[in-house]
Amino acid sequence: MSKIISIGTAVPLYCHQQMDILHFMQNVYAFTDSDRRKVAFLYKHSGIKQRYSVVPDYSRSINEWKFYPHSENLEPFPSLEHRMALYNKYAPALSVDAIRNCLNNFNPQKITHLITVSCTGMSAPGLDLQITEQLQLSKNVFRTSVNFMGCYAAIHAMKLAKMICDTTPGANVVIVCTELCTIHFQKQFNLDNASSSLLFGDGSAAVLLSNQRGSAKALAIKSFYSEVSYKGRDDMSWQISNTGFLMKLSAYIPQLIQEDIHALVQNAMEESGLSLGDITHWCIHPGGRKILEVIQSKLSLSAEDLSCSKSVLSKFGNMSSPTILFVLKEIMEGLHDAPANVFGVAFGPGLTMETFLCSRK
Repeated sequence: MSKIISIGTAVPLYCHQQMDILHFMQNVYAFTDSDRRKVAFLYKHSGIKQRYSVVPDYSRSINEWKFYPHSENLEPFPSLEHRMALYNKYAPALSVDAIRNCLNNFNPQKITHLITVSCTGMSAPGLDLQITEQLQLSKNVFRTSVNFMGCYAAIHAMKLAKMICDTTPGANVVIVCTELCTIHFQKQFNLDNASSSLLFGDGSAAVLLSNQRGSAKALAIKSFYSEVSYKGRDDMSWQISNTGFLMKLSAYIPQLIQEDIHALVQNAMEESGLSLGDITHWCIHPGGRKILEVIQSKLSLSAEDLSCSKSVLSKFGNMSSPTILFVLKEIMEGLHDAPANVFGVAFGPGLTMETFLCSRK
């Protein structure tokens, strides 16, 4: 049986208060007075208190910036090459920190499979080999990568891990999701860039799945279910440009999720053989405050049902792929001796909606 044994997390050194990030944006964006008021309102009501970044500049004065040039127009603007150099400098160490936090006293040499997940940086040799070398994993460890799938990618990786555990005796699979979203800040002021700069932070999460180990709070993976809503194909996207990766996050995303979430959950329940009343914990990806609000309303959830999702959003923002694992970690840490059925859902480009169900008797 495939089980989630433990989850570990890690964040970069620099913790930026949300209102300090707002001041950075007000300095570099060519705001009109009306735009300034609108963006300030959105930051104050984002549900985010702080976010982490490998870039120190977002809460420093201009003469203390390390990544961006000391000019309010940010010229010469950092190139894609410059941003990937930052990714290659920080992503491996952050990933290793998350894995070590996940493994605790478990010997890394016993890891049989490694799945790396990221949509904010790529190279070859890549994150998988960098982690293998730094942790001194077995040289014949099975490695694979999930790239460019966005916020739902951790669930896709869990699907792969379950397939491995279901078919390979003695499997100990580590998934590590690492995103440095903040290195892709874009200086042109438009709604997509403003939404990205409002929401995203950096972080890493690792999860150990096994078919041979156990723990007091281990969760057995029961089922997965996914759907694609093509009407949202152009409303959430992630494209590569000369100045970094460009996130498009339309204001219509909460509406699209509101239209589809009830049917998605009902279909997932049919797949699992359970009903909504059987779910004890809700692991909802905190893609933003409005997304959580429409899901809570549409599924008639309580404030307590979304407490872990709101907590993660407040403390870390949306980190893309690691975020759902941050939420699941909080849920697992709060589990008592009673049986539990945990339902999780995350959203990404497509518009893709991925769900999972795990339980403990």
